[in-house]
Amino acid sequence: MRDEIQDRYGNIIYLTDERWEHIIERHPEFTQHRTKILATVRLGKRRRDTFSLDTFYYNKTFHQLTGKLKSIEVVVIFRWQDDRPNNFIVTAYPDN
Repeated sequence: MRDEIQDRYGNIIYLTDERWEHIIERHPEFTQHRTKILATVRLGKRRRDTFSLDTFYYNKTFHQLTGKLKSIEVVVIFRWQDDRPNNFIVTAYPDN
């Protein structure tokens, strides 16, 4: 399965099952929160990596959640493939 969403800046970004498995393997507390990961990209604040200009970090706080899940950071790579954008979620983690 592949989820596609649009961020606040109009970019289409996707999350594959392979990347989802990577995320929950390292952070099992996200297992029931795939929609929160997607919402972080759709609605969160974005900043660009200083050294890797194709890498962006999306961050969103969820006031209804507690503990480690209160704030989530998602790493997205922006690339081009066959003259089309190929923007994908690499990983996500709690942002304490």
